[in-house]
Amino acid sequence: MNFFIYRRNRLYGEDVPLTALAEKYGTPLYVYSYQTMAKHFRRIAETWRPHPVTIAYSMKANSNLGILAALRNLGSAVDAVSSGEIYRALKAGFRPEQIIYGGVGKSEADIDYAVEKKVYLIVADSLDELRVIDRVSRRRRRRTLTGLRVNPDIDPKTHPYIATGLRESKFGTPFADVRNVFRHAGRLSHIELAALHQHIGSQIIELAPFLAALKKTSQLVRRLRGLGFPISLLDIGGGIGITYRSEKPFALEEYARQIQPIIRDLDCRLILEPGRVIMGNAGILLTRVRYVKTGTKKIFLIVDAAMTDLIRPALYAADHEVRPVRKTRRQAFGDIVGPVCETGDFLVRDRRIPRLGPGDLLAVMSAGAYGFTMASNYNSRPRPAEILVKGGQAYLIRRRERPADLIRGESIPEFIKER
Repeated sequence: MNFFIYRRNRLYGEDVPLTALAEKYGTPLYVYSYQTMAKHFRRIAETWRPHPVTIAYSMKANSNLGILAALRNLGSAVDAVSSGEIYRALKAGFRPEQIIYGGVGKSEADIDYAVEKKVYLIVADSLDELRVIDRVSRRRRRRTLTGLRVNPDIDPKTHPYIATGLRESKFGTPFADVRNVFRHAGRLSHIELAALHQHIGSQIIELAPFLAALKKTSQLVRRLRGLGFPISLLDIGGGIGITYRSEKPFALEEYARQIQPIIRDLDCRLILEPGRVIMGNAGILLTRVRYVKTGTKKIFLIVDAAMTDLIRPALYAADHEVRPVRKTRRQAFGDIVGPVCETGDFLVRDRRIPRLGPGDLLAVMSAGAYGFTMASNYNSRPRPAEILVKGGQAYLIRRRERPADLIRGESIPEFIKER
């Protein structure tokens, strides 16, 4: 569900015509719908009542300050996976007790920053990391609430690059090692190990892997409690898939209905980490056709957006729906490609696409998650502007980068003579 709809054959973002945004702010351009993200967040919250849950939005999906502040006002906490994301969350107005810090490979400096800022929970990936958290906490003269990420070895049936719960994944502690980790962690005086965390992958559209993983993790909670380890928090991660083109993910209501019986008698506060399911369909990438080239077997729409703006098609073979901003029934078989010097620079490949001409606008749908956050300056391309629309109003939440932004922080060594 989203609020990008046609009116009189023109595509709108809520009550704002996308043609007007392209004219004012240029292209490529990210456009987000407040009503869409708010509806998705509220729907998640409603499906879990009255079970006590903390909804911690997964910042890596979209970490713009404007988006974060809007979700904060809706009642969200946040899941951060770097000290930079913690910094962003604080700047967006989140209180430290609303921040959960996870991720793999945290440096001691990262952990020190999190402990200094007094974030609510730090989720460790291993015993070694727990020892670092303890050492930093001792130095800071604090006792830190911690959790342990476990690896349930469950196939999430998603793209292998975003599968994180298999035994060959770098994420989490194997179940067989968890008891030993807790036993050693019990000797660490400046941490309180009170949470288990699982996250098996992303863009998962089948419910069965979630249920299988949670059954294993809930049994682990019971075993640890039987050994005297007080587990009071259970973080079941995120990963719920969305519809990009033809996918048919399970309903959020069914997700909550089937999970609640598994955890009902655990007496744990539940933490959810939704990201894509809130923001994915709440954003589009607006792009303009520069040229049309006819090949021997297909046409190429050469647009001003590239893999630098949206890398998901090149990286994950992601298949986004595209819509012409001015509605047309004319189609052709071909590719939508960008101006970057890479064969992998495509947004759409080998399928029916709108037959458009130079100057026409296209909307790449479902680009609100893992779009701008994964953008780069490859080929020295400035990153796009970002717009948040609410009703009939449009708000610039990030200006388009300028050439000077591309070289900020760089310098020419003194030994190199000026020309």
